[in-house]
Amino acid sequence: MRIDIATLFPDMCETVLSESIIGRARKKGALSINCLQIRDFSTDKHRRVDDTPFGGGMGMVMQCQPIYDCFNSVCEQLGSKPHTIYMSPKGSVLNQKKAVELSKLQNIFILCGHYEGVDQRILDTIVDEEISAGDYVLTGGELPALILVDAIARMCDGVLSSPECFTDESFFDGLLEYPQYTRPETWNGLSVPPVLLSGHHKNISEWKLQQSIAVTKALRPDLLK
Repeated sequence: MRIDIATLFPDMCETVLSESIIGRARKKGALSINCLQIRDFSTDKHRRVDDTPFGGGMGMVMQCQPIYDCFNSVCEQLGSKPHTIYMSPKGSVLNQKKAVELSKLQNIFILCGHYEGVDQRILDTIVDEEISAGDYVLTGGELPALILVDAIARMCDGVLSSPECFTDESFFDGLLEYPQYTRPETWNGLSVPPVLLSGHHKNISEWKLQQSIAVTKALRPDLLK
């Protein structure tokens, strides 16, 4: 999979995406992630990418031209149009089902807005869907984009050691994950549930399912619907 992130803060994105599991996956070539500086595509001598909004209002709006040229450069490299996502609080809220759906694509282009957002004409021209990281407003689309990339990338071939690493997680099957324990067996007078020490795989599997249902019912009963 190839993911291109169009942003005004590529170093911010690179810092996060060069670490941990995603960073290691990039180094070994399991996936390609490019953080593109939108200012590099500005035709303004000062590399300006924004201007005041028509109709008045606070803040600045990102212009069409630099974004469009950035997008076109990726299209030319790929020889086709990538699935294009704009990170926006107006979009549909990201969930595991959407992450699974996107992980099956070959090429994704993510646009990060800033200031008061992006000229609507660029959204109408290149964007396939808008996605939100939650019902709140942030200063830019970079943090939501990083969340989206992490959610997608971990399900790509070669990123994690086994599919069980992501299929056995919260939300993947509609339930929250069961409690996890490690050594020592007893800590501060609290012991690990005996069934996990039994070595009986069927009983352990049943316990995990029962716990997932109980945790989901207690913390996110809406998921059970």
